[in-house]
Amino acid sequence: MDITLQYFDGCPSWKEAEAHFKTLESEGVDLTITYQLIETPEAAAEASFRGSPTVLMDGVDPFADPDAPVGLSCRVYRSDDGYVGSPSLAQLRTAIGER
Repeated sequence: MDITLQYFDGCPSWKEAEAHFKTLESEGVDLTITYQLIETPEAAAEASFRGSPTVLMDGVDPFADPDAPVGLSCRVYRSDDGYVGSPSLAQLRTAIGER
């Protein structure tokens, strides 16, 4: 599966998402990870970037919130523990399984 991890340098949460993908790879999940640094508001608009980190699986955002603003911001994800800065390992496993 092709994964694009979109991020901007001002948000540290993308590193957590990256670590989850590395765990999945170590478990034998076949992933090709591409990193896309979003550096400007214009680039965010062009990519429909809804915050860092944004995960695209084969070009689709499985956690899409169409009401989330486009721009250079940290993104939040709903979890069993409230809002967190990146999708959990369990959420990523589920999203991969559904694709």
